[in-house]
Amino acid sequence: MSPDIPVGEGADTAGSRHRRLTLAGALMLGGFLLNVVLTAGLHPSGEEDDHPTIFTQYAESSSWIAVHLGQFIAVLVTLSGLLVLYGVLRGTERSSLVAQLAAAAVVATAAIWAVLQGLDGVGLKQAVDSWAGASGTEKTIRFAHAETVRWLEWGFQSYFRILLGLSLALFGTAILAGRQIPGRLGWTALAAGVCSVVYGVDVGYSGLAGGLQDVLGIAIFVLVLVFAIGVLVAGVRERDHHS
Repeated sequence: MSPDIPVGEGADTAGSRHRRLTLAGALMLGGFLLNVVLTAGLHPSGEEDDHPTIFTQYAESSSWIAVHLGQFIAVLVTLSGLLVLYGVLRGTERSSLVAQLAAAAVVATAAIWAVLQGLDGVGLKQAVDSWAGASGTEKTIRFAHAETVRWLEWGFQSYFRILLGLSLALFGTAILAGRQIPGRLGWTALAAGVCSVVYGVDVGYSGLAGGLQDVLGIAIFVLVLVFAIGVLVAGVRERDHHS
């Protein structure tokens, strides 16, 4: 236990530890699965960098804004799970500093996610709708405007992925340092973080589509899913152990 965290003010009892672990895992898993359902089931998809084709799909989507609002909430729920996990990891001197950095990275990730979803979920939709409804010279101008919004989305998507990766990597490091949670979960979070950082860098160079992103996307999906389930299971096991 960290000497600068008095008992009763910040330190975890055995009971609060398992409750926090369980809540952290449930939030991460629930938010993650909700985002997967919304993205895979309701979000229009195709060749993301073929702008005329994909913009047409976006313009025809009647659920675009609602889906992106749902994604916004789902990812915030997932990130809130990491902040709950911070409450467990800050309780030891070995992991306290890294855990604080991890929590700060999550807050920054949430902020850039909000900007990204506002730009993609509202700004881009308005731009492609204006392009789809225009004609003649105005249509060319409107298309250029939509592409500008799209390129801004690239930038925020790139840095969101990088910050998310940094958050996961820092949490993985804190888990490994604190030794309060099985080390395999630390390595899982660390691996997911590295993959997300590489993914973000590739978005900056290549846009929103590419073979490397396809591979990394699958790896991130599996690793984050395993991490969330692992944290949830760790909390349930601790509850059973202390009951």
